[in-house]
Amino acid sequence: MAGGSRVAAGSGEVLWDPPPAARERTRVADYMRWLERERGLGFADYDELWRWSVTELEPFWGSIWDYFGVISHAPAEEILTTREMPGARWFVGAKLNYAEQALAVGEDDAVAIVAHSQTRDPVELTYRELRGQVARARAGLARLGVGRGDRVAAYLPTVPETVVAFLATVSLGAIWAASPPEFGVRSVVDRLGQLDPKVLLVVDGYRYAGKTIDRRRQVEEIQAQIPSIESTVWIPYLDGAEGFDLPAGAFTWAELLDDSGPLAFEPVEFSDPLWVLFSSGTTGLPKAIVHSHGGIVVEHLKSLALQHDIGAGDRFLFYSTTAWMVWNLVTSTLLLGAGSVILDGNPVHPDMLELWRLAAETGVTHLGASSAFLMGCRKAGLMPGRELDLDRLRFLVAAGSPLPADGYRWIYEHLDRERVFLTAGSGGTDVCSGFVGAVPVAPVHAGEMTGKQLGAGAEAYDTEGRSVVDELGELVITAPMPSMPIGFCNDADGRRYREAYFEMYPGVWRHGDWIMFTSHGTSIITGRSDATLNRGGVRLGTSELCEVVESVDGVADSLVVHLEPEDGSGLGELLLFIVAAPGADPDEAMFGQIKAALRTELSPRHVPDSIYRVDAVPRTITGKKLEVPVKKILQGADPDAVASRGALADPAAIDAYVEIARARG
Repeated sequence: MAGGSRVAAGSGEVLWDPPPAARERTRVADYMRWLERERGLGFADYDELWRWSVTELEPFWGSIWDYFGVISHAPAEEILTTREMPGARWFVGAKLNYAEQALAVGEDDAVAIVAHSQTRDPVELTYRELRGQVARARAGLARLGVGRGDRVAAYLPTVPETVVAFLATVSLGAIWAASPPEFGVRSVVDRLGQLDPKVLLVVDGYRYAGKTIDRRRQVEEIQAQIPSIESTVWIPYLDGAEGFDLPAGAFTWAELLDDSGPLAFEPVEFSDPLWVLFSSGTTGLPKAIVHSHGGIVVEHLKSLALQHDIGAGDRFLFYSTTAWMVWNLVTSTLLLGAGSVILDGNPVHPDMLELWRLAAETGVTHLGASSAFLMGCRKAGLMPGRELDLDRLRFLVAAGSPLPADGYRWIYEHLDRERVFLTAGSGGTDVCSGFVGAVPVAPVHAGEMTGKQLGAGAEAYDTEGRSVVDELGELVITAPMPSMPIGFCNDADGRRYREAYFEMYPGVWRHGDWIMFTSHGTSIITGRSDATLNRGGVRLGTSELCEVVESVDGVADSLVVHLEPEDGSGLGELLLFIVAAPGADPDEAMFGQIKAALRTELSPRHVPDSIYRVDAVPRTITGKKLEVPVKKILQGADPDAVASRGALADPAAIDAYVEIARARG
C-alpha cells in the first residue's frame, strides 16, 4: 500500500512505503540501471548495492566518478592506495577543482541561488550571473595576492556573496573557512586564527528578528588578533553601500568585483585542501578539520543525488549558518545544477511558520530543519501542509539531534504522505556528509533512519569491538571514505587526528554516536556515546530519556546528566533539567508525572534523583544539547574552559547550570 501506514511484523511502525514510481524514477535507481548497462553489475535491491559499495571500494568510487562525469585535468593512476585508516589515499594523480565542477552543470538561465534575508530585500542569481560574479571576485582576490594554498576567511552570513567568495577562493586553489557574524570575537579567533588567513571578508552587521546588530567593533578586534590578515573586504550589508563608511585600508565588495576576469580554475590534486570546517568548540579549542577538493566532490555528488534524490530543477532549503557543514552541503547542490534557497535571519520570526512559508513561496522540493524545530512546530499545533501550498515538497530532512517517533508521525499527519519522503541521519562535520540516513527507495519507520549510505561501512560495535544488530553500540565506520579529513590544522604528526577517531578501535573510525542497527535495515541514534547513561549496567541514550520527559504535558525541553560515583560503586546521581512550556507552572505534581513516566516506560533506574527547572537548554548553533559540557560544569570544571559561549545558540543559556553547580558546592 503505497504511502500507507502499517505495523510490519518484527519491525517498527511503517509510515511510508516507496511507491513504484519512487523505485523507478529516483536517481539511485537510475544509477543502478547504469551499473548494469555500463559495468555489467546487477543488484536485486539497495541492500545488495550497499554491500558492494563497502566491499568493492575501488569499483564503487570509480563508478561515482564516471557516472557523474567528474571533470579532471589528469587521470587517476590509482583509485585507492590502501584500505587502512588513517592512511588511505584516493584517486592519486587526478587533478580537478571543486569550483569548476560546481559551475559546469547548471543551465545559464536556471536559478542557482534564491536568498531571503531579514536585513535586505530578496536576491536571486541565475547560473549565468553566478559565473560572472565568481569570475570578477576571482580576479579581485588575485589582485590581493591570493593564490594556491593561501587561506581566505569569512565573517559572513548566509548570503549570495558568501557563495561567490567561496567559489572564487577555491577556483584559485586557495583554502576557505568561515564563521558567522553572530559569533563573538573569541569564537572567531579560536577558529579562523588557526589558519593564518591572508584575506578576511566581513559584513558591517545584520538584522535578526527585527533587531539591529552592528559588528564593526568586533571586526576591528578580530583583525587585531589575527596578524596574518593583509586585506579586509567589507560587504556593507547592514547599512547598504550609500550609508557605509569604509575603514582605512580596506576594500568594499564592489571594489573587489570591479574588474572583469576570465572564469578560470586552478587544477589541484584530489587530496589538496578545499575548506576547513570546525568542531562545535564547546570543549576546548575547536578542531580545524581539513577536507579535500576531490573527496568532497565525489561524496557530495553521491550524497545529494543518490541519497537525497536532488537534480536539476530541484531547490534545497536547509536553514543554517556558515558555521555548520549544512551550509557547505547545500552549496554543493551546484554540483548537480540544482538551486539552493538560503535564509539569513531568525527562522521562527515572526512566527513558527516562517520557514514553511519560505519553502512554499520559493517552490522548495527539499527542506531541511533541526529536529528541535520540527518538534517545536508539533508542540505549537502547526499544520503547515494545510495552511500553505507545499505541493512541490517531496523530501524532508531532520538533523541536529534524533527525531522522536512522534515527530515522524506529526510530519505524516500534516504533509502529503503519498509524496513526501522523511529522513533523518547521522554523520556531520567530520566527513561533511552522512553515514546513515536517506534511502529514498526504502520504507520510513517511525523514529528510525532508513538505511546506511552508499560507501559508508557503518556498524555498531559493542565494548569488545564486535559488530552487533538489534543492540545499542558505538557507531563505527569500517572502510575508508574519500571525504574523511585529510587532517587537522596544526597537527603535523597526525596525533590529534588519530586520537579523535581511531583510539578506541585501532584502524576503525569511531564516530561518537550511540546507535542501534535493526534487523530490518534501519538505525536509531540515541545520543552521543560519551553522554550515554549507565546506571547499574542499564545503558540508555539520553535522547530516549528526554523523549519520555518531553511527552509530559507542560514540558517544552529537557536535558539529563548522570554523575557517576568516583569509586565506581552505586548508581551515581541522575539530574534532570526541564524547560516549562508557555503557561505551564512546574510543581511537585508535574515532577511526579515525569518520574512515573520514566519508571514505566524506561526503568526505575532512570528516575532522576533531582529535577531542576531552567529557562533554557544550552545548545550549539546546530541544535545539539550540551550534555557533556554541562556535566563537566556540575563536576566542578571551569565553565569558560568547557563551554565556549560564542559557539552556543544562546550564550546565556549556560548561566543557570553554572549557578546550580555553585549551589551544589
